[in-house]
Amino acid sequence: MKKFFIMSFMLMLSVCFAMAQGNQASIKFDKVVHNFGTFSEDAPTQKCVFTFTNTGTAPLIINQAVASCGCTIPSYTKAPIKPGEKGEIKVTYNGTGAFPGHFKKTITVRTNGVTELTRLYIEGVMSETKK
Repeated sequence: MKKFFIMSFMLMLSVCFAMAQGNQASIKFDKVVHNFGTFSEDAPTQKCVFTFTNTGTAPLIINQAVASCGCTIPSYTKAPIKPGEKGEIKVTYNGTGAFPGHFKKTITVRTNGVTELTRLYIEGVMSETKK
C-alpha cells in the first residue's frame, strides 16, 4: 500500500511538472542585429526597432532591456505580450561626443520566456564631419 501511494504521488508530480513546462512564453526576434551603415557626426542620433513575437503559450513579460553603454537607450513594451502577439524594443543610439568610426553596442534583454536572455546588437560607422 505504501508503494502505491508513493507511485501515485510521483505520477501526480510528473503530470504537474509536465503541465507547467507546457505553458511557457517564448520570444522570437525578427532580427537580432541592426546596422545603421555610415552616417555623419552632424546627425549623431540614430534609431531602430527590433520586433519580436511571443511564440509560446503563456504571456511574455520583458523584465529588463539594458544597453552596454550610456550612449544607447532601449525602450520596450511594458505590458505582457499575449501568445501570438508582437512587441517591440526601440533603440536610440546617440553618438554625440563619441569618436568617429565603427561602433558595436549590445542590448541585453531578459524575459520570463524559455530563453530568458537574448542579446541584440547595433552597429554602424559614424563618419567625421568634413570641414
